[in-house]
Amino acid sequence: MIRKSIPVLVSCILFIVIGCNRPEKKQTTEQLEAPKEELSKILEQREINVVVDYNSTNYFVYRGRPMGFQYELLRHLAKDLNVELKLTVSNSLIETFDGLYSGRFDLIAKNLTITKERAAIVDFTKSLTQTRQVLVQRKPQDWRELNKEELEKRLVRNQLDLGKKSVVVQRNTAYYQRLINLSDEIGAPINIIEDTIYGVERLVALVSKGDIDYTVCDENVAKVNQSYYPNIDIKTPVSFSQKIAWAVRKDEPELLDFLNNWIVKFRETKEYTRIYNKYFLSTRANIRMGSDYHSMSGGKLSPYDDVIKELAEREDLDWKLLASIIYQESRFDPQAESWAGAVGLMQLMPETADQFDVGDLTEPRENISGGIRLLNWLMEQVSEMVPNEDEQLKFVLASYNVGLGHVKDARRLAVKYGKDPNVWDDNVDFFLLNKSASKYYKDPVVKWGYCRGEEPYEYVNKVLDIYNHYTNILD
Repeated sequence: MIRKSIPVLVSCILFIVIGCNRPEKKQTTEQLEAPKEELSKILEQREINVVVDYNSTNYFVYRGRPMGFQYELLRHLAKDLNVELKLTVSNSLIETFDGLYSGRFDLIAKNLTITKERAAIVDFTKSLTQTRQVLVQRKPQDWRELNKEELEKRLVRNQLDLGKKSVVVQRNTAYYQRLINLSDEIGAPINIIEDTIYGVERLVALVSKGDIDYTVCDENVAKVNQSYYPNIDIKTPVSFSQKIAWAVRKDEPELLDFLNNWIVKFRETKEYTRIYNKYFLSTRANIRMGSDYHSMSGGKLSPYDDVIKELAEREDLDWKLLASIIYQESRFDPQAESWAGAVGLMQLMPETADQFDVGDLTEPRENISGGIRLLNWLMEQVSEMVPNEDEQLKFVLASYNVGLGHVKDARRLAVKYGKDPNVWDDNVDFFLLNKSASKYYKDPVVKWGYCRGEEPYEYVNKVLDIYNHYTNILD
């Protein structure tokens, strides 16, 4: 519905060990190479449920668009599997491993270091990257005035010097276990403080601010954060190079084999290189991290967030849903104009603007207000036809894109061909998608004629996909 909705541990031993766009229906080469019975659940349900962590490299939103190293890899995986990608965000490793074994998740796609302790409870895939753990420490306040030799003297460069120092790390991570081992290796106690609130990158930020003195982070992630926090130092390693991989349950060898084959092949492609460079080597990563429109820093989607939130709250709408529609319509460009003559943030046609008293189509507040009035009118119409509130939103979105008349035609076709006119997926959406075929648009039950149905079909999927990402990441 368009109105606001309020959006077991595995075992004690698991706890201890841890501490130590709906796609087009078609087969792909990768799918054919894997015996169907090995991936029957994922393929039959046409979705893969993956848990990721929210940070500046793996998964985030930038200028309204979902991005991230893990996110882009997973999109390619889902496309090759020909399934829908379902993401859940969790920065808690306890919740992550528990969700994997309860069946909530099919795959863990995080910067998981392969360790013997973890390998006892999960199966790791082939490695995606390699990195090492580094100490994150704050440079002296006058570091810009110091020469290199003076600066080095005031930083921890020898791991032996970590004795009796306090290092804050995220609870139940490989960083904690590494510091335990390091304390034994140097023969001196390290005061290891386990944090249960923040993610790794938030701890890096706390070092930069001076709230804590030290934390530990993977080097590739640390380099990205150093561009945003130039006063941190990340040159002191605390581990050798380690492999980073995905993880699946122990009882899924078929899925593991498929993932391993996919990773080996994908890592050899230019696309993998492009993705890796984009998030870990490109100077644009520095620009993104410092932007107000990065969800990890400024947290804004667009310059119009305040207006969107104000108008959405006034009408008791979910502002993230409204923002998802605006992103899909105009990418937050108030001057956008379509080939058909639709104008502004919510791409209103001139006749629609007249109907809903919109004066200046390029003025953000007026355009959004008119778009909301159109959405509310469509909801009134749809709610009289479709009783299920969960289904109503899909009908409203399709109607916003192509017009209510074409959606009603698709419902009439669904009735004629024995489908449910009140269910969108695999029912009404099929007839709207295929309304460009003469068999359907020339049918006597059709009143609005030809329609290029691919656009509204994809529109519904794309808006809901963006909405899911905003819901995952934004407050």
